[in-house]
Amino acid sequence: MLYELRVYEIVPLRMKDINDRFAKHTTRIWKRMGIRPVAFWENVIGPSNILTYILAWESLKERQEKWDAFVSDPEWQKVMAETHKNGPIVLRSTNTIMRPTSYSPMQ
Repeated sequence: MLYELRVYEIVPLRMKDINDRFAKHTTRIWKRMGIRPVAFWENVIGPSNILTYILAWESLKERQEKWDAFVSDPEWQKVMAETHKNGPIVLRSTNTIMRPTSYSPMQ
């Protein structure tokens, strides 16, 4: 199993918008496409405009195929256009794909 750590720096005052988009649209689209979110976090200490989440993948191939299908999905494209009417929500994002070590409790 692979895990993708994604960290989004959100435009100031737009955390509600990104949370609404995930809660009302993104996670529903992912479920339809078989994309598996593990968890989402907001910072308690540290920068207040950060959203972090993890996705689970069986392989890099699965990740590539499903992510490509997601970003080109017509419903997702419509959601992106609607939620960007007032400008982008995400300033910057980083992602890292990780594999648990042999001694990880996740094994």
